[in-house]
Amino acid sequence: MTAVSFGPELLPPPEAFQPDEAAPERCLPRRHTVTLFRKEPLLLDCGQPMNHVRVTYHTYGEARPDATLVLHALTGTSAVHEWWPDFLGEGKPLDPSRDFVVCANVLGGCAGSSGPSELPTVGGEPVALTLRDMARVGRELLRHLGVGRVRVIGASMGGMLAYAWLLECPDLVERAVIIGAPARHSPWAIGLNSAARSAIAAAPGGEGLKVARQIAMLSYRSPDSLAATQSGPSTRRPGVPAITSYLSYQGEKLAERFCERTYVTLTRAMDAFQPGDAELACIGVPVLVVGISSDVLYPAAEVQAHAAQLRRGTYWQLDSIHGHDAFLMDAGELPEKVGAFLRV
Repeated sequence: MTAVSFGPELLPPPEAFQPDEAAPERCLPRRHTVTLFRKEPLLLDCGQPMNHVRVTYHTYGEARPDATLVLHALTGTSAVHEWWPDFLGEGKPLDPSRDFVVCANVLGGCAGSSGPSELPTVGGEPVALTLRDMARVGRELLRHLGVGRVRVIGASMGGMLAYAWLLECPDLVERAVIIGAPARHSPWAIGLNSAARSAIAAAPGGEGLKVARQIAMLSYRSPDSLAATQSGPSTRRPGVPAITSYLSYQGEKLAERFCERTYVTLTRAMDAFQPGDAELACIGVPVLVVGISSDVLYPAAEVQAHAAQLRRGTYWQLDSIHGHDAFLMDAGELPEKVGAFLRV
């Protein structure tokens, strides 16, 4: 597969998704916004209630009582057609011609759902969100949609959120696919997020977010990947190394479309998610866990070790030089493996 240079969660252009002109209307993306918890509040893990939670989401295909739920990554959105064209479409793992596909922007995000400024406060500071809080919001969205059973698929942060769904909503999930994600963050992953948040704190207003993105991008690729795609001088900026120009570009692009408060909120939620082995052993549904051979953020051995704690876990490894980013830029056999697992 030809390597491309977008980073994880950095969206390819919308034209990357080209549905068949003859595709029925039901297969096209639909964007919706709903306000949940109007009467009974969402009780957050911190103990604070939250009413009127706004959720923006996309659906693909005709509504039905079962669905495939896609969980997006850290800086992703619910518009699956914009960032996962290898997976969404007729004959692909997420097939709107036969499945009802749902993806919602997470609570605390900045793509339409209730964001950090709308969270309850304690002592003037917003409360800390958890991945389990996000799963409970998703559960209420499914109730609103009349969906009683789901197949869950998530990569990166979405994969960690899939673990939260398996623990928080075991009655709803039939099976799950977790790609390039551990069950809990290691000191290495927490350290990278801590450094990114420190950059944001040191230079608020967008500059720190640019640096945070550059730190993250180095963990999203591998040394071999950067050697293959970012060697030599920059074609954008004469006299500047390609890798320097690349990181600067990635930082600028994220700062244009993302919120630094969301970055802090979501990375803290990821770092705080620390289920024990005993909890993982209670997960009883089939789970396909995918590691990536060159992933330096979430090493394959770490991902595999967590998969081994699951009662019905199956581990498969994607072989790629492109590191954590491979699930987006070098998917190889991954769509075929995932499609076969979801269709069992």
